[in-house]
Amino acid sequence: MKSIKNKTLKKWILVFLLVLLVAFIPTPYYLYQPGPIEDLQPKVSVTDGYSYEDGSFSLTTVLSVKALNPYLLAYGLFAPHTDIVKEEEVKGNLTDREYSILLDFMMKDSQQNALVSAFKSANEQVKIDYHGIFVQSILPDSPAKSIMEIGDTITKMDGMKMKDVSSFISYIEDNKQEGDTITLTIKRDNEKEFNKTVNLMLLDQETGKVGIGIVPEEDFTATISRDVTFKSDDIGGPSAGLMFSLEIYNQLTPDNLTKGYKIAGTGTIDHDGNVGQIGGIRHKITAAVKEGADIFFTPKDLQPIDQNEHDVIEEVKEQGYEIKVVPVATLDEAIDYLNKLKKI
Repeated sequence: MKSIKNKTLKKWILVFLLVLLVAFIPTPYYLYQPGPIEDLQPKVSVTDGYSYEDGSFSLTTVLSVKALNPYLLAYGLFAPHTDIVKEEEVKGNLTDREYSILLDFMMKDSQQNALVSAFKSANEQVKIDYHGIFVQSILPDSPAKSIMEIGDTITKMDGMKMKDVSSFISYIEDNKQEGDTITLTIKRDNEKEFNKTVNLMLLDQETGKVGIGIVPEEDFTATISRDVTFKSDDIGGPSAGLMFSLEIYNQLTPDNLTKGYKIAGTGTIDHDGNVGQIGGIRHKITAAVKEGADIFFTPKDLQPIDQNEHDVIEEVKEQGYEIKVVPVATLDEAIDYLNKLKKI
């Protein structure tokens, strides 16, 4: 009898150890779910601005959770409104450090673009100070891969100061051809600049277009007529641009745009107030509905590859959500829509 009890105990201990062991087996997946929506008035403050709002502007978020073990992965298979995404689809071939640098830059860039677009729409003074070209990614076969890192800033090319992306591209197109080299002045981690010579690569066989083989972004700050404070350290990525712009504009102008409505949305923004496509739109409309939003701004589909407007409308229809979806291509379109709303 004692022998049988010992065998049973050993079996249960083995089962427990196996269950415990499985908990430490990593998986290469992330779980994507609707995250909370964030009221923007506590996060954005314009000096001497109009702070009263009888409604609210909110940005929407996607909750990204690393499936650290098979148990979390199994949960993701059955949890509602959950996508299971491979790690390489989330970060590509970026290291954790590079991915963090990229997210931080994208949020900073989003805020600066929001400042420029909102101040322009409110007819307030704004000036753009360019710092150079931020290296967002590097093509795997680029000769620059052994020289540059994600997060570097190119401040000069052949001694010429770099400003916006268009001047960066036009300099190469107007002055270089296949087989040429280019001298880059690079700043890394805000430390001292250094020079490196890079061979240009052929980007397009048909046109003969050459380049460094990077995805460039503008590194700049906006000099504005009033101070604006952001409290958004817990938010990453560029998708809050449109909603940041609306909140800033609302505090710059006397007419309250919210008019008693709970207004959520998403979309990137550029200097000129153009609204761009983002990822995770289905999760974001779900988050807005769960939090009781009345209106949801989505980027308008303008190009054949655009999907945001289509996906939001389809999700609302499939789930039977009750919310007003408003596709917009620009900040001014969103402002015009809100100006025409009746107060509740």
